[in-house]
Amino acid sequence: MGRATSLPEGGVREASVREALAIIEQDGVEKLSLREVARRLGVSHQAPYKYFSTREHLLAEVIGRCFDEFGAQLEAAASGEADLEPALMAMGDRYLEFAAQRPSAYRLMFSWRLPRGETHPQMAAKASRAFRALHGAVLRLHLHHGRDGPEALADQDALHLWATMHGLATILQHDSIRVLGVDPAVIAAAPRHAFISLSAALTPERCDPSKETVQAFGPSPAGS
Repeated sequence: MGRATSLPEGGVREASVREALAIIEQDGVEKLSLREVARRLGVSHQAPYKYFSTREHLLAEVIGRCFDEFGAQLEAAASGEADLEPALMAMGDRYLEFAAQRPSAYRLMFSWRLPRGETHPQMAAKASRAFRALHGAVLRLHLHHGRDGPEALADQDALHLWATMHGLATILQHDSIRVLGVDPAVIAAAPRHAFISLSAALTPERCDPSKETVQAFGPSPAGS
């Protein structure tokens, strides 16, 4: 039996969400079950079912909260910068920080098959929050530089930046950088380079992204 717990009315719901995330972080999402949550909380096996009819409903709540926190952090990073380009770069930095500091949550959000958004609309809305924040910043950058064309162009640029950040986060989480033999300085500079490249594409007369790059691989062996 799990720990004895005295929870106020409605407290089982919040405790179940917290315990579910703890199970995922400690043992992996495969080990999550409502019965295990109840056991760890020290409540009856039926108690969590009052709030979550299935395991998927509990999982959707956990994932939604992870996305909500992620989106809030990206928004906060952008709001801390007065200028558009530094705001985008701050969002990129915060993206990688979240992935590094909350690896289990990040993997749950992006490396696990999510519950269907049609069935869990609140989760879907929270999941889109982070991308909307990035898309909004990219769209403002487009408008700032006089690009008033279809919003789909901002969609494409935002998705490109998102994919870049996700790729970097994945490489860092799996420590692939050691296998690739890439200079760590390259990874550190990559978010800035991605955003500078976008700015250069919008205003080519202002910025040459090649001047901001770091040599990807170490010096060539002697005689090569």
